[in-house]
This record gives sequence, C-alpha cells and structure tokens, in this order.
Amino acid sequence: MLPLALAALLAAGLPMLPRTAVSRPPLSPWPTQLEGRPLRPLPPGVGDALLARDFPGHVARFTDGRRQVVLRQVQRATRALHPPRDCFGSLGYTLTPLPMQMIAGSLASCFEAARSGERLRVCEQVRSHGGAVHSDVPGWYWHAVTRADAGPWLAVMTVERVG
Repeated sequence: MLPLALAALLAAGLPMLPRTAVSRPPLSPWPTQLEGRPLRPLPPGVGDALLARDFPGHVARFTDGRRQVVLRQVQRATRALHPPRDCFGSLGYTLTPLPMQMIAGSLASCFEAARSGERLRVCEQVRSHGGAVHSDVPGWYWHAVTRADAGPWLAVMTVERVG
C-alpha cells in the first residue's frame, strides 16, 4: 500500500517541479500600440511563468496606461490558448457576461470578473496574420483547426478595473 501511495504522490507532484524555460523571440514583433495608445511592457507577474509554461507560443504583458493588455501569439490551432473566462473562473472570480465591445475597430467578447470586492472588465479577441478577427477563443479555434483562417494569430486580452 505504501509504494502505491508514494507513486501516486510522486505522479501528482511532477507537474509542480520547475522546468527550464526556453527563451524564444515572438513570431512577429509585439504591437507598440493599441487603439492609438502606446503599449509599455510590464515586468513578469506572479503567475506569468505558470501561464507561459508549456504554452506553444509566446506571451507578453503590457499596459496602455489605463488597462493591462495580455498578448499571446500562436502559430497553429491549439487548445492551450485558453479563453480568459476559463482562467478567471478557475481563480475564483464570479463571471458575468457583458455586451461585446470594440477593440481596435473589431468586436471583442467581454465579461466582468468579481472577487473580494474587486471588479474587472475583461475583453478578448483573436487576430490572424491575414486580418481576420474572432471575438473569442472558441470561435477562433474552429476556424483555425479547419484551416478556414490562416495563422499565425495574436490573442488580445484587455483587463481594466471597473468602478
């Protein structure tokens, strides 16, 4: 019984072991502005290493002075490009759908994330190298997997405090 318990404990702990990060340049240069506002890089946050671990692309965080902008680049269709609502929901936020909002001239899906008195408006869209824009990750995925939309792609997530 003890060997089985030790094997289970080891298997459960393996994903928590640190991995060597591979530094690779992004597929294309990161945008320098969003909606006419300059983007300034942010230093890595507490969860950034976990977010980037095993991600088949590149991740960077910026600010435009009023909101945080998280950019993710991928070259192929992948389920590892998660919708922001999955991440915020798993972190214990209560999610409330909001009307779509325009970001950089195209529709983006949005929701409010609330936890411990903090309220955030989170919006997402995925842009293809060819100019197609999808208002959310699930909508993008099916176009990408069926090759109806050619990559690479840039997922844009904006996060700003509400109230």
